[in-house]
Amino acid sequence: MREAAFVKQNKEKWIAFEKAITLNSKISPDQLADHYIQLTNDLAYAQTYYPDSKALQYLNSLASQAHQKIYKNKKETKNRIVTFWKYEFPLFFRQHQRMLLFSFLLFATATAIGAISAVNDDSFVRLILGDSYVNETLNNIDKGDPTAIYKSGSEIGTFLGITINNIRVAFLAYAFGVITSLGTAYILFSNGVMLGAFFTFFYNRDLLFEASKSVWLHGTIEISVIVIAGCAGMVMGNSILFPKTYSRKVSFLKGAKDGLKIVVSTIPFFIIAGFIEGFITRYSNMPVWLAMTIIFSSLALIIYYYVIYPIILNKKHAAQTYTA
Repeated sequence: MREAAFVKQNKEKWIAFEKAITLNSKISPDQLADHYIQLTNDLAYAQTYYPDSKALQYLNSLASQAHQKIYKNKKETKNRIVTFWKYEFPLFFRQHQRMLLFSFLLFATATAIGAISAVNDDSFVRLILGDSYVNETLNNIDKGDPTAIYKSGSEIGTFLGITINNIRVAFLAYAFGVITSLGTAYILFSNGVMLGAFFTFFYNRDLLFEASKSVWLHGTIEISVIVIAGCAGMVMGNSILFPKTYSRKVSFLKGAKDGLKIVVSTIPFFIIAGFIEGFITRYSNMPVWLAMTIIFSSLALIIYYYVIYPIILNKKHAAQTYTA
């Protein structure tokens, strides 16, 4: 590429970045880092193909200014963790909400496939859930307590075991993104089929409402966050498949960082789900209104934090940036 064409192709991007730095605009750390990565890529390209050009001098100067802005010494606030969940993550996650929708649609489709497959074939349920689980649940149904399996074990032991297992599943969904989005899609699909088969098992025995009332107490957050972890894995997986203007290595590193940030955000929610399953789900005889309150409150929490709040916060941030 000729130098003039290179400058023309990237000039607007450089000027916009320069203004953001020199005018001290309110730009999010992730946006600043993204622009900086693009700038260093352009700088490396110019060093290779235009070693004595004015464009190289300009990019060197701009990269130096950006480096100082990003890496200047700052005192970390004492509430760094609170800041991450309250501001930093929601601002960042807005750009990945479309991937969250795709992750949800994939999981919902897999759930429907699992349900349809299990409607008239109990052998499919046994194949997916395992003979041991099915036999124990059938025994509990005969005893008049279909969800008694959630009452076994101590409360603290169940809480810790379930929380650790759920976090493991979330990180597994994320980690499988290293073999592209297909790896994460497999985890989402298999869990979706399992969920569909599970509820169909109770539906075939006219126990769907009773089972749902107990299982969704913890399952609302648990299942939702598995979908969010799937989003994290797909963000990393897509960074390999679609590097855009980045080199594939730089794109992968960025995607891995973004995905990790998403999956880390789910940890408090898995703790909440584990607490509910360990300490609350076992009380299957609670009033219906109380169970529904917990279920819909959990759903509202997930939708607000991962869908509504990022939109509100980004609009507010954009308005502040514009006025500045």
